[in-house]
Amino acid sequence: MTFSALKAALDNFKIFTEEDWQMLVPFLEVRELKKGELFAEEGKYSNEIGFVLNGMMRHYYSKDGEQYTTYFYFENHFVTSYISCIKGSPSELSIEALSDCSLIVFPYDALKSLFAKSINWQAFGRLIAEYIAIGLEERMVGLLIDSPEERYIKLIEGNKKKIIERVPQHYIANYLGITPVSLSRIRKRISQ
Repeated sequence: MTFSALKAALDNFKIFTEEDWQMLVPFLEVRELKKGELFAEEGKYSNEIGFVLNGMMRHYYSKDGEQYTTYFYFENHFVTSYISCIKGSPSELSIEALSDCSLIVFPYDALKSLFAKSINWQAFGRLIAEYIAIGLEERMVGLLIDSPEERYIKLIEGNKKKIIERVPQHYIANYLGITPVSLSRIRKRISQ
């Protein structure tokens, strides 16, 4: 079984030695999810980190029967209910496969043990935490300050084109915090 895609992604950090990589290998497994299956589920403890080999997933919160999509994952993305992992508490979010997916999965506890064994793994943990913090702040600022049309324009002009290309329109509308009808109107205005 090969884990070369994950190794290549970790090599992009330019901090890992072969010895660091070998520390993680015993904990890796490949998991297949069918469309609609959950990787993390609201109300349940999550202790896994995934690396998407193929497919797409969405990260969402639920309240009063409504779902609020906040993030999408595609190939070569790490995926996890990070706060559940860190706090050891039930997840406040769900992560659903939007297509059949293949992932490399490993326990967060294994990663935590690597933090204690290697300065390079500690650096990785810090870099991932920084990446998450940046993403959360960008998302929060966009929702609080930008209009729905501005959020859509940033989506089509930014580095998230996979969302436009691959995600069903009703999930894109949900991600933007608008209805599918509003999204259609915005798309029509922009295309004119």
